[in-house]
This record gives sequence, structure tokens and C-alpha cells, in this order.
Amino acid sequence: MMKRLLVATSIATLCLVSTASAAEKVEMWVRTGIGDAFKKVVEAYNASHENQVVTTEVPFGELVQKYATAIAGGQAPDALSMDLIYNPAFAAAGQLEDLTDWAKSLPYFNSLSPSHVKLGTYQDKIYGLPLSVETSVFAWNKDLYKKAGLDPEKAPATWEEIEANAEKIRKLGDDTYGFYFSGGSCGGCMIFTFTPLVWGAGADILSEDSKTATLDTPQMRKAVGFYRDMVKKDLVPASAASDNGTNFLTFTNGKIGQQSLGAFAIGTLVTQYPDINFGVTLIPSVDGKTSSFAGGDNFVITKGTKKIDAVKEFLEYIYSMDGQKVMAKYGSLPTRGDIADQVLAGLDPRMQVGLKAISVAKTPYTLQFNDLINSANGPWATFTNAAIFGDDVDGAFSNAQSEMQSIIDSGQ
Repeated sequence: MMKRLLVATSIATLCLVSTASAAEKVEMWVRTGIGDAFKKVVEAYNASHENQVVTTEVPFGELVQKYATAIAGGQAPDALSMDLIYNPAFAAAGQLEDLTDWAKSLPYFNSLSPSHVKLGTYQDKIYGLPLSVETSVFAWNKDLYKKAGLDPEKAPATWEEIEANAEKIRKLGDDTYGFYFSGGSCGGCMIFTFTPLVWGAGADILSEDSKTATLDTPQMRKAVGFYRDMVKKDLVPASAASDNGTNFLTFTNGKIGQQSLGAFAIGTLVTQYPDINFGVTLIPSVDGKTSSFAGGDNFVITKGTKKIDAVKEFLEYIYSMDGQKVMAKYGSLPTRGDIADQVLAGLDPRMQVGLKAISVAKTPYTLQFNDLINSANGPWATFTNAAIFGDDVDGAFSNAQSEMQSIIDSGQ
């Protein structure tokens, strides 16, 4: 009897051990400041699944280098939340799992954010899928519009209109200004908010194959002209010239009439600055058509991880209705277009503008994004500052065009 009991106990214990070992612990790195949306979806997943996700926050400026070093040393996490602009470089280096077949088998694959999927694709194979979606939008302060004699409910549709409105708002005097942008050495800010002025008009700063700099176009000249005019007319605070992105949300001070922002700012304004009565619309290009920058993070899986099935389970949860609703509740735009309306139901209606931006949004595709665009000393940041605030516009165009092409050529 005792022998049978011991055998039964051993079998039961073995079953428990087997069950416990079946659960996977997925190690995932994210950038600091990733926000509540992702943190909450991890909490929700862990509370409802046997597998668990453990996240480690890495300073944003160190994440790419630290991940590359960890891969080289065989110490990389199973998955990573990666700024989508860096996805092509890591895919090209052969450091990410090929997700093509699995991704295309997802019934909602064709509804995923197109810019994120494009940046996650290298040589026709998919190495990254959208995790968090960000877009750039245009905001105006309705109270300042009203004080300036403008219709607070009328969204400006052209840059001529934006400039005219800025002039009227500036006449309110003191420290009230008609427009703002982070125009110092913040290449990331200006690619996010300024390039839509030319994208919507059919121009770009890089060729389709990313092998040629195409900065000097009539559309870009016109875009620079609008910003220069507003700076010269004192419609923009002088501090914009040295703002490296630290004061990107200056609109929240209530003294700025208009500013291009990220859709994330909608949630920030609603929850943290409820006294600011604002409207949002798509960013018009220099010819009135709309565009936006598609930013945010892609979800990538480190090549060779033994927990790939558990990682995929987590991503599928994020894409579920429950997961999408958790993220939207805390300010993240839906990554799935097919259920976006249901996901945003009951939330602030201004979030819909950020959603609409996804369909017209672009993201430059290049393996050299940091050197060309994001670097504070790179050609894009130097160009936008010199062309808008400097005295030699032609020189700014010529220098930037030449330097961009040199960087591109050196990477071939």
C-alpha cells in the first residue's frame, strides 16, 4: 500500500514539475519611457497566461548599441521593442528572426500598420511587426483662436492659412506666439513634424531605393520658406532655434497657437493639461494634401531564441481585441486597422485623427537613419536649422545635399 502511494505521489510530483517547466519566461528589452500602454498590456498578459513576460528598461540612447553588443556576446533578450527606423539595419545584419510565414498567416496581417511592416521588411522577408504606433498631427489652441478672432472650430488646411492665423495670434501680444517647433539640433523632431510638408506634395528627401539624397526640391524650398517667414515675423519664440527636443511639448504651456505634434500628445493634453482647449487635424503639405510621419516601435525577435512560440503568443495577445483595448486606453494608437474603430470606441474622439494619419504616413527606409537624420550633428539636423534660421539658404541646401550623399555612398 505504502509502495503504491509513493509511486502515485512520485507520478503526481513529476506531473507538477512537468507542468511548471512548460511555462516560459520571455525576456524582453524596452526603451525607458516606453509608456503605460505597453506596461499595462504586459501586466494584462501575465495575469491571464501561463507564460510570463519580463521586461528590462534600457535608456533610449543606449538601447541600440547595448542590443548589438548583447547579440555579439550571446546575451541578447528573446525580444525587443525597437524604434522602427533601426529595424532594417538589424535585419540586414542577420540578427533577427525571419517572421515572414507566421506573419502572413495572421488573419489580420494586411490590416497592420503599413509603414511599420515596410520598415520591418528586408529583402522581401519580414523581421519586425508593429508594437506601438505613433503619427505626427497638427494641433491648434481653440481659446487662442477665439481671442484672435478666428473660428476655433475651423482646422487650418494650408500653410498660407496657418501663417495668417499665426500673425493674428501673435497680435495678442506678450509671450503668446502663433507657432512653435523644435528647430535646434533635433533631427528626429524635424523629420517627424517638418517632412510631411513635402511628403504630401509628392517630394522626399531620399529616393525610393534610399541611394540618392533628394533634398533640394521646389517643395522643400517652399516648406523652408513658410517656416522662415514665421521666424522672421516673430511668430515663433526665439527659443525654438536652440530647442534640441527638450521642449517639444511647448504647446502645453497654453501660449502657443499652433504646433505639429505627435498623436501621443493628445493623451498627454487630455490627462495632464485639461485646461487647454485644443483641436487636431492632419498636417497639410505645401500644396494642401496631408501627410504624417509614422513612428513608434516594432516588435522584433532575436535570431536563435528558444522561446519563439512563447514570444509569438505574447505578440498575438497584443494584437487581440483585449490587448489593443488595453494599449489604447493608455494612449497608444491601434496597430490593427480592421478593429481600430472598436478599439477606440468611448475614448477621446481626437484620437481618431492620429489613426487617420496612419493611412497617409511615411517613414524613411534607410540602413543609415541615425547618421543621416537623427544625429544632432548630422546633415538633416544641421540643414533644417541653417535653412530656417540662417542667412544662406542656398548654402544650407548645397551642403546638406552633398553631405547626405557622401554618407549614403560610404555605406554602399
